[in-house]
Amino acid sequence: MPTQTYPPHDLQILEHIESDPEVTQASLAEKLGVAVGTVNFVVKRLIKKGYVRVTHLQRRRLKYIITPEGIALRTQMAVDSLQYSMRLYRETREQAKRLLTQVKRQGYREVSIHGNGELADVVRLTCIEQGVDVVARADAPVIRIEGTQIRLDD
Repeated sequence: MPTQTYPPHDLQILEHIESDPEVTQASLAEKLGVAVGTVNFVVKRLIKKGYVRVTHLQRRRLKYIITPEGIALRTQMAVDSLQYSMRLYRETREQAKRLLTQVKRQGYREVSIHGNGELADVVRLTCIEQGVDVVARADAPVIRIEGTQIRLDD
């Protein structure tokens, strides 16, 4: 069953608003690494859809309140994100096991991993589990990680 996709930044903005209802759009933009206009667009959309309410504290200060519908949305988004991450983890481990089986059939007991990030960490752990050493030598087979894809270089 495919995981629901959500507009970018919704989950993070809802989480930040929940933890600090008096957060400013400028500070949200800084935390997310996006323009204030982007945050403004997302917040207005969340308000329009009934996930967030806004009240005026002072002339130019606002307080954001997540509605029960907003809490339900944030919860669902967090669950969907976790399910996606776990599926990606399982798929990466299975693919790594298949590649390591190929490597072993070719008579190797070590590989070089090209790539970084969390998927590379999953591949390294799978190597340990499968008894394959990770080395930094040019003559070792290369498992390459690009985005969410892993492959064995020919």
